[in-house]
Amino acid sequence: MGTIIALANQKGGVAKTTTVQSLADAYAEMGRRALVVDLDPQACLTFAMGIDPDQLELSLHDLFMGTAKLDELLIELDSATLAPATIDLAGAEAHLLTKTGREFVLARALRPVAEDYDCVLVDCGPSLGILTINGLTAADYVAIPFQAETLSNRGVGQLLETVEDVRMFTNQDLRVLGAIATVHDGRTRLAREVLAALPETYGIEVLEPPIPKSVRVAEAPARGVSVLEHAGRSKSAEAYRALAHTIDEKL
Repeated sequence: MGTIIALANQKGGVAKTTTVQSLADAYAEMGRRALVVDLDPQACLTFAMGIDPDQLELSLHDLFMGTAKLDELLIELDSATLAPATIDLAGAEAHLLTKTGREFVLARALRPVAEDYDCVLVDCGPSLGILTINGLTAADYVAIPFQAETLSNRGVGQLLETVEDVRMFTNQDLRVLGAIATVHDGRTRLAREVLAALPETYGIEVLEPPIPKSVRVAEAPARGVSVLEHAGRSKSAEAYRALAHTIDEKL
C-alpha cells in the first residue's frame, strides 16, 4: 500500500499545492506513480495540473456526499493520478458536519485504492476544518510546508496541536514527517533565524533542502504544469527533486 502523506498548514500561501504537484512530478521522474488528492474547495491543485474544475462532472465533493466512489472520479495524467476538487467541496464540508464518522470518509475511500500507487499526496486546504481532519485521519505522515517568517512559523505550532488531537481521537499512528521550507530567501536574516529556530521550538525536523523563492515556480500553474516541467533546470526544480529523495529515504 502506498504511503499516504498529508501536506497541511492552515496558514495560506505557503506553497502546499506547489509542493504536492512538484513532488508528484519528482516521483514520476524516479519511476514512481503518485496519487494526488485535492482537498481544497478552491481547487488550486486541480487547476495547476491542467484540469478546469468548472468542467468536471465528478469530484471529491461527490465522494464526501456519498454519491460516487473514489475510483469513479480519478483522472489519469502523465505524471500522476488526480482526485480533483471543485468549489462544491465547500458544501460537502457543511454536509459532513451532520454525519457520524465524518472524519473517516477519505480514509475509507483511500484504503482500497492506495495500494495501486507508490505514494499518495494529500493537499489540505488552508483551514483546520473537517476536510483537513479527513486528510490527517487518512495519512500515515503529515508534512508541513511553511515560509520562514513569523506568522507562518506560528501556523506550524497550531497545526501540531491539531495533529495531537487527531492522534488522540481518529489516527493514533499519524507521524510528523517534518517541515518543508518553501519560498525561501536565504539572504534575509529573518529567514535564516526562523529556519534555525524551528526544530528547537517545535521539536520537528526541517526537511532538506529549502525550496528557494523563484518566479519560475509562480509561472508554472498558469501552464498547467509543475516547475519541474516548466523550468526543469531551475534551482527550485532541483530542490524539489532533492526533497523527494529526502522524503523517500525517511519512509
